[in-house]
Amino acid sequence: MRFSGSIYKDGKLWLAEIPILDLMTQGKTKKETYEMVADMLESLINKVNFKVEIFKGKKGSFEVGFSEPKHMVSLLLQRKRELSGLSLAQVANKLGMKSRNTYARYEQGRSVPSVEKLNELLKAVCPQRDIVITESTIPLTKNASS
Repeated sequence: MRFSGSIYKDGKLWLAEIPILDLMTQGKTKKETYEMVADMLESLINKVNFKVEIFKGKKGSFEVGFSEPKHMVSLLLQRKRELSGLSLAQVANKLGMKSRNTYARYEQGRSVPSVEKLNELLKAVCPQRDIVITESTIPLTKNASS
């Protein structure tokens, strides 16, 4: 599983965005911008030995993959909850959980939800949105250098 993004030039800078996470960064060169994407995500996850892989696509598209997919899920849940302005307790309450710690384990990557549970969690943290899963056409080759 990977998150898709786009990279494009705006004036003198290259901009990269990952819409599902509502994140954006920039750099002076395309290479630097890809490096900034990896650094941004690695900083947000903040786990020892955690690495982001950049998969370059065509026409300004790219994808980011994680060395440990559970961190993708935890980052997605955390970002969606924060963007919705909800607390851990509010999400737990929406899910009918007795303790916010039950939900927090998903955001911390200590529990990995099934597909059904992930759908339930996403509906609780971003009820006005629908997450669409698409199949990638980007080959599994790393090359963030150009």
